[in-house]
Amino acid sequence: MLNEARLLMFVFLLAGMVFSVFAASPAELSPKPLPEADRQGSGFSLERALAERRSVRTYTDQELSERQIAQLCWAGQGITDPDRGLRTCPSAGATFPLELYVVLAGGVDHYEPASHGLTRHLDGDIRPGLQRACLNQPWVGRAPVVFIVSADFSRTARRYSRRTDRYVWMEVGHAGQNILLQAQAMGLGAVPVGAFDDEALAGLLGLPDGQQPLYVIPVGFPSASE
Repeated sequence: MLNEARLLMFVFLLAGMVFSVFAASPAELSPKPLPEADRQGSGFSLERALAERRSVRTYTDQELSERQIAQLCWAGQGITDPDRGLRTCPSAGATFPLELYVVLAGGVDHYEPASHGLTRHLDGDIRPGLQRACLNQPWVGRAPVVFIVSADFSRTARRYSRRTDRYVWMEVGHAGQNILLQAQAMGLGAVPVGAFDDEALAGLLGLPDGQQPLYVIPVGFPSASE
């Protein structure tokens, strides 16, 4: 009986260990550090980026490097003041309602501003489904990287109540423009996408309750035909 009890206890302990591994949520995983963002620039002026920025919808098959992805993430939501946690785009009352997701061929990552790293959110290539959720716009499915900005309006609502929607929409516009201009300065092409099925996109991404998708930005190397 003693041996049987020990065996049963061992089985329960082993089962608990296995369950804990598979039940771990993405939020519990350690972010993968990204290369440090370039804050000095390569001589490509802001004025030139503003003048030359255009919507680019066709891309080559070349993948973006980890450093390029890191720079675009930082442009959209990176921290510029570690002491106060302030970011590259203004946020009403520093309530920071936005979340940034990076869609790649291998899966979907969530950008963690505090650590400047990526946490795996979903495995697998969701770009075909993403294209369908975006009303079948082909550039969404063909881009090597798609950035998606979502928002939790409640973070801003706790402070601003009736002005919440206005402030959050202003903020997502700041973040989107940062990504678009950064892409232009890096010789990449990008296009802002606002036409999508909100519920379908939120379900595809597995967004937490309270988060809404607001902005989709495909990014890649412009093709010669563009």
